[in-house]
Amino acid sequence: MDSKIYRMDKNRRKADNFVDGVSEHLRLRSKFSEIVKGKLSLGARILQLGGVKRVFRQIFCAKEGEKLLKASQCYLSTTVGPIAGLLFISTQRVVFCSDISIKFSSPNGELVRIHYKVSIPLRKIKRANQSENAKKPSQKFMEIVTMDNFDFWFMGFLNYQKAFSYL
Repeated sequence: MDSKIYRMDKNRRKADNFVDGVSEHLRLRSKFSEIVKGKLSLGARILQLGGVKRVFRQIFCAKEGEKLLKASQCYLSTTVGPIAGLLFISTQRVVFCSDISIKFSSPNGELVRIHYKVSIPLRKIKRANQSENAKKPSQKFMEIVTMDNFDFWFMGFLNYQKAFSYL
């Protein structure tokens, strides 16, 4: 009987963590329509290319011998606010690509749309830290600090612990 109670409690905790992750993921976007648009765009790209591994290989030109370990939906904190996308953790680097393209002005004044990308080679990572909001522990953050002391903050994971365990 104790093993059944233990399994039920373990499953309840997993479900609670997942619900907290979804709530946090939704909280970071200002408009629900933006969430739907981004997720549909991401889903279409994954389907077109034949899976998350192929998305990783195409977007980031995976090197020979490089293997994708984990892909997680999350947000990258920027000075203009959080950007939704996919965080890929491979055997050689940690990379991020936004769900939707972002507009910016090119040097010649044209408006250009590109996906926001970050690529951090593992050999350039000084440390990875876990953090949480003291007032709301369900809001968890992952900080990656590079050798040149630049830090990247990721948040709003659907499964935070699993993503962090691959680092």
